[in-house]
Amino acid sequence: MIIGIPKEIMHDEARVACTPEVVGKFVKEGFEVLVEKSAGDGALFHDEDYVKAGAKMMDDPQEIYEKAEIILKVKEPLFNEKLGKHEIDMMHKGQYLITFIHPASPVNHEMVKQMTAKGIIAITLDGIPRISRAQNLDALTSMSTCAGYKGILLAANRLTTFLPQMFTAVGKIEPAKVMVIGVGVAGLQALATAKRLGAVTYAADIRPAAAEQAMSLGAKVVDTTVPAELAITEGGYANRLPDDVLLREREALKGTIQQMDIVFCSALIPGKVAPVIITEEMVKGMKRGAVIVDISIDQGGNCECTPRGDVEVKHHVTLMGIKNIPGLLPTSSTWMFANNLYNLVYYLVKDGKVVLDRSDEVIAKSLVCIDGELVHVGAREAMGLN
Repeated sequence: MIIGIPKEIMHDEARVACTPEVVGKFVKEGFEVLVEKSAGDGALFHDEDYVKAGAKMMDDPQEIYEKAEIILKVKEPLFNEKLGKHEIDMMHKGQYLITFIHPASPVNHEMVKQMTAKGIIAITLDGIPRISRAQNLDALTSMSTCAGYKGILLAANRLTTFLPQMFTAVGKIEPAKVMVIGVGVAGLQALATAKRLGAVTYAADIRPAAAEQAMSLGAKVVDTTVPAELAITEGGYANRLPDDVLLREREALKGTIQQMDIVFCSALIPGKVAPVIITEEMVKGMKRGAVIVDISIDQGGNCECTPRGDVEVKHHVTLMGIKNIPGLLPTSSTWMFANNLYNLVYYLVKDGKVVLDRSDEVIAKSLVCIDGELVHVGAREAMGLN
């Protein structure tokens, strides 16, 4: 089989889907690997290293899309301004695409519909379930680790104050207060990073087990008032809450949020639009100079007024909706991502062919479209198709 690795075209995206090391593993397994020239430069993986690993370097991404049976990417298909065409238009029926698609996010609905109509077989990495046997396939966990770490550093850089408590010749400066909403992998890493930097940390999560983990890292847990029986869905994930319960959660968290210097938002519902926990009215009441980092922006965002893919100051609060925070840590994040993809391809390919057992939880949760049919539950629900 032929694997294609095109260069990422999202603005400021420095990651690439495969490292030379992983390309070498694919080649040893009998795959032919086509890599677009300079695809890995941003992550410090260079063409000569790919060639040594056995890759064939290509000038034209169109040729990669034409020849490859499996396309491995980091980000969802986008419009290629240089070529004047969308990446989907370069793909063909029956081709496998493995990448982060976030199909439930409204901004991606039209792209998902086009991909489905084209007959592409797409697997979204944000759909890989967090179960024991899928841990080494789980690129979302890997990227969440990067986002939690780097997101806090970005927020700290925007603050006009110190994070740690400082004792100076002219007096004591109190430490910054950091709150994490949604204590999954990214949230735990954000808490740990903020703690290492000397901040006072707070956390909120509707899942009791997640709140306990936050407490174990020294965070002060804020009660969301959400009953445990409503909070958790299959697999221990956060559940979508009824509107009245979500409203009560917002009110329960409002007072603490408005005391914070940094609020790190990472509350997600797998395969669905992220819950809005911070309204614009709540932002208006926040401290001047506070920072919100909303890493759930790919699925709509936890803050009502977070700018998608940008940084803005509104109501004297810096709102960070950067979509590719792991891309700001490109060498480490690419290394993790590439190994996740290698493990996933190895999981899917049997005797030289991709085998999709739709009774397998890994496939059932991550498959977006196949044979011209949109099958992803979260995307169908978000589009009003269920």
